[in-house]
Amino acid sequence: MLGKFFKEFFISSNQKILNSFQPLIDKINKLEDFFSKLTDQELHDKTLEFRRRFRNSDTLDMLLPEAFATVREASKRVLGMRHFDVQLLGGIVLHYQAIAEMRTGEGKTLTATLPSYLHSLAGKGVHVITMNDYLAERDAKKNSILFNFLGVSVGLNIHGLSALKKKIAYQADITYGTNHEYGFDYLRDNMIFQHSDKVQRTLYYALIDEVDSILIDEARTPLVISGAIQDNTELYKSINTLIIFLIPKNFLNKSLSVKKNKNFIIDYKKRQVHLTEAGMKEIENLLVEKKFLSNIDSLYTPKNINLLYHILIALRAHLLFFKNIDYLVINKKVIIVDEHTGRIVPERRWSDGLHQAIEAKENIFIHNENKTLASITLQNYFRLYEKLCGMTGTAITEAYEFNSIYNLNTVVIPPNKPMIRNDLSDLVYITEKEKIKAIIQDICQCVKRKQPVLVGTVSIEKSEIISNLLKKKKIIHNVLNAKFHSQEAQIIAYAGQLSAVTIATNMAGRGTDIVLGGSFLYEIKDCNLMNLKNFQIIQKKNWKKKHKLVVKTGGLHIIGTERHESRRIDNQLCGRSGRQGDPGSSRFYLSLEDSLMKLFISKKTIQMMYSLGITEAQVIEHPWVSKAIENAQKRLENQNFNLRKQLLEYDDILNEQRQVIYHERRKIMNSKNLKSYILNLIKIVLVNMLKKLIYVKEFKFLNVSKLSYILKKKFYYTRTLDIIIKNNKLINSKISILQDILIKEILKHYIYQIRSIEYKYSSIIEKHIILLIFDFFWQEHLNITESLRQSIHLRSYAQKNPKQEYRQESFLIFKNMLHNIKEDIVKNIFKIFFIDFPEKKFLYQNCILHKDFETLNLLLKKIKL
Repeated sequence: MLGKFFKEFFISSNQKILNSFQPLIDKINKLEDFFSKLTDQELHDKTLEFRRRFRNSDTLDMLLPEAFATVREASKRVLGMRHFDVQLLGGIVLHYQAIAEMRTGEGKTLTATLPSYLHSLAGKGVHVITMNDYLAERDAKKNSILFNFLGVSVGLNIHGLSALKKKIAYQADITYGTNHEYGFDYLRDNMIFQHSDKVQRTLYYALIDEVDSILIDEARTPLVISGAIQDNTELYKSINTLIIFLIPKNFLNKSLSVKKNKNFIIDYKKRQVHLTEAGMKEIENLLVEKKFLSNIDSLYTPKNINLLYHILIALRAHLLFFKNIDYLVINKKVIIVDEHTGRIVPERRWSDGLHQAIEAKENIFIHNENKTLASITLQNYFRLYEKLCGMTGTAITEAYEFNSIYNLNTVVIPPNKPMIRNDLSDLVYITEKEKIKAIIQDICQCVKRKQPVLVGTVSIEKSEIISNLLKKKKIIHNVLNAKFHSQEAQIIAYAGQLSAVTIATNMAGRGTDIVLGGSFLYEIKDCNLMNLKNFQIIQKKNWKKKHKLVVKTGGLHIIGTERHESRRIDNQLCGRSGRQGDPGSSRFYLSLEDSLMKLFISKKTIQMMYSLGITEAQVIEHPWVSKAIENAQKRLENQNFNLRKQLLEYDDILNEQRQVIYHERRKIMNSKNLKSYILNLIKIVLVNMLKKLIYVKEFKFLNVSKLSYILKKKFYYTRTLDIIIKNNKLINSKISILQDILIKEILKHYIYQIRSIEYKYSSIIEKHIILLIFDFFWQEHLNITESLRQSIHLRSYAQKNPKQEYRQESFLIFKNMLHNIKEDIVKNIFKIFFIDFPEKKFLYQNCILHKDFETLNLLLKKIKL
């Protein structure tokens, strides 16, 4: 009853929001006649008029009706597409910084042109964020025709662009790109040494396509820029050869939630492997045999903890991560397959040595272990934007998370035409073999009646199993998975043709419509005819004939080979069918050997089914079963939400520190004169040093010889301290007087030294050294706090709150780091100016004049800065 009440309450509040926007829709529609009479030039000039009005006094809210009417009219003329009222509604929702849930095929790409154009008038830059480079490139190319017609520039930010090309892309009014590129550019911008290298502008307005995939599915993995630190390749190879002896040859991954073996226990829920006592003895014997351990040594001794860690990582690589499911091997490189999208992510690597262990397992080149240089979660990156919005076909199930983490409301936009897809109940089989047999039969029936079918699988391996069985039956089909990433759009575009059979991994192809009868738009680009419009009319007529034939067969049939851990992703798969009021159907086939079923169905339940006389060939179809599966998905969704929430809570603590460092770094980088900053640091370091050396108020208790030694070592100050004391009559004086005299002496000493160097040289070197030191300590801090975060949960056994403990301890570490930064800056600034070395002249002249910072870094390392 309570659930029903909340559902009714939401529907009611959602309708109220839609009703409140209706007057704006009416206003835009009334303007249509006026704008249709404008010439192309007059329509183009509207952009200049809107920008002028915005600079004067008009707000974007005031400009919205006219701006939307302008885009609609331009779209009719340039793209041959008129925005529906529901698309105008979606555009308004996006303008008011909310999430618009629009069904697949409702034209989200066209909808996005409305708020993108409106916010481009502010001149701060609009970022349209997509899931992959293909979609970014496709949308930028398609919409640039419309935007350029209106005098709005479009940029493209994809992987592999140079810094200069990225900068040009960001200078455009509207920039298309992927979430990873935007996030990594932000991190890289906070690692540069001169402002001119910065590529991003102000983070003003972000419009995220497939917002649930980017802000929910991918939010569990933070963005990390890494650098190689050490070479342990031989250790990974050696451990890999030993691990093979622990795993039986006939060992199969057909367990439920936990798999036990005499040597190890696999926990699939936590994705961890633990050695048993027998396994520990076995591996220790192998290590002794290979001379990694002595006869009297143990893996539990502190010096061997690293060895034990490598063994457990190697076991995880062999028992929990599988080729063609979790990763691919392309050109002798391990490429991760994203578990949510089914797409390959070449720029991502598993951390903590897991990637190296998998490389050893696959017997390919092992890359060095990495050290974190910069990191941020997607949540904290996107919360940096002044305005944020998004659109997707499936958002309402995650409305609470969007609201609690991103402060984004979710509004469901009604479809342009009613949805008539027939979603059939799930069919459950005992074994995987019987399930696949039933799937093949269903495909064959669809082929007989020439009905197009889309088969959604959870892994490359499953898609290839079904593909091989279809080949045996001589059924023509297309396979779309991470192996055929580049052909994604073409394969999906033709998936709605008569008799078409398409096998797609997870949500591969998402973002491209499956049009019944096939997509004639892909045929246009190959046309060489002069009169393109006439060609389009002919093609559209041909398409309409094909469309009618496909509709007669029942439309696109969706076959799900397994339920995903998130019901939302299942809904995305089903959403590929039934676009724009087209007919369609969907059916999910499950088995008790599926990953989701393993987690929540015990061996006892399976044994009970057998005892009740249920055979492997029998199918179970009951609302109770579907409800149980839905509940299992909800439990997993809650677990994943808690993981994302926990990741964010810890990163929020680190984010406060990140913003302090980044702000200070930007201030230093943009500063034209750092002399006062450095002189102030010298004072702080001197005062702290004197506090440590003097324990009483009277000067006579000062250890003069020790102070002289420190001044010489840290500040290269060689003048005798006794003479200073005598000359200034400091005997029996208070510390404050001594402190003031020493500060004056050291500052005078520093200023005198740098006078001999040209100002432009000294200022650039000072800035570079300070930024290098900030980066070094911040990178160390990231790695220290990551280790702290991974171990802090153990404090809960002592009845302590881990998050509170992490906050307190990381703050102390951060405070100590800031102190060390000050001391290190002073020490190295004096070192670079007071030590003579052969390359000093070259450093001051060539490196600085030509801004050759790589050479400068090498020289600074040479004198051990």
